[in-house]
Amino acid sequence: MNPLKSAIWLPLFDELADARVVAELAASAEEAGWDGLFVWDHVRWRAPVREVGDPWVALTAAAMVTERLRLGPMVTPLARRRPAVLARQTASLDVLSRGRLTLGVGLGSDRFGEEFSRFGDETDDRVRAAMMDESLDILRAAWSGEAVRHHGEHYTVDDVEFLPKPAQDNGVPIWIAGFPGNVRPRRRAARYDGFFPVNLTSSDELAEAVAGVHEFRTDPTAPYDVAVSLAVGTDPRPYAAAGASWLLTDIDPGATRADVEAIVAEGPFR
Repeated sequence: MNPLKSAIWLPLFDELADARVVAELAASAEEAGWDGLFVWDHVRWRAPVREVGDPWVALTAAAMVTERLRLGPMVTPLARRRPAVLARQTASLDVLSRGRLTLGVGLGSDRFGEEFSRFGDETDDRVRAAMMDESLDILRAAWSGEAVRHHGEHYTVDDVEFLPKPAQDNGVPIWIAGFPGNVRPRRRAARYDGFFPVNLTSSDELAEAVAGVHEFRTDPTAPYDVAVSLAVGTDPRPYAAAGASWLLTDIDPGATRADVEAIVAEGPFR
C-alpha cells in the first residue's frame, strides 16, 4: 500500500485566480508539510464566481517556488483540450518541476458553468469519453519521445515527435476521475496510474470503488494511487483503510485566500 499523502486542492476562482496567490499558498503548503497541490481546471463557473484562473499558469508559478510538492490539474476535461498542445504543456511542466506533475483527467460537466455549451464544445458524454480515450493514447505516445502517428475519429497526429520528453521515466502519471459506481470509469482507470472517485458519500463506497477498479487491473501488485476529496477535519483513517493513498482538501468554490491559508496552516490530514 502507498503511504498516505495529503494535498491542497484549489478552485482557481476570484481571489484564488491570481497565480501569484497560488504560488504563495504552494510555498506555505510545502513548508507546513503538505505533499501536493492540485488545482481545478475550468474556463467558466456559475455566479457569484466572476474571475477564473488558468491552471497551467498557476501550476507553473507553484512549480517555481517549491521543490517537493506534487502538482497537477485535478481534473482536466480532455475533450476541451487539443491533445498535441496538452502534450507540450505537460512535458514542459514536468521538466520544469523536475518530475512532479500528475495529470488528472475526466469527462467534465456542463452542469456548473455551461463551459461546453457556451463555447460550442461537445456536450454528449459518450462522445467526450471517446475523445478522452483518443487523447490519452496520443499523450502516452507523445511522452515516449517517438514519432506519433495517430489517425482517429476525433484527432490526427501525422508523424510528429514531441520533445523534450517528461522528466519522469514512464511519462506523467495519469489519474482518471469518475463516479465510483460507474463501470466505464473504473475500467478506464485500471489502465492508468490512479483513480479519483468523485462525489463519494462514505468510506464503504470508496472500498467498493477500489475493489471495482482492481478487478480490471492487469497487474494488481503494481503501484497505484487512489485520491479522494475530504472536508477538512474528517477522520482520514476509514478512507485510508478503504484504499485511499491521497487525501485532497474539499474546498468550497467561494473560498477566499484567508480560508485556504487557515487550512494550510492546520497541516495535512492526520
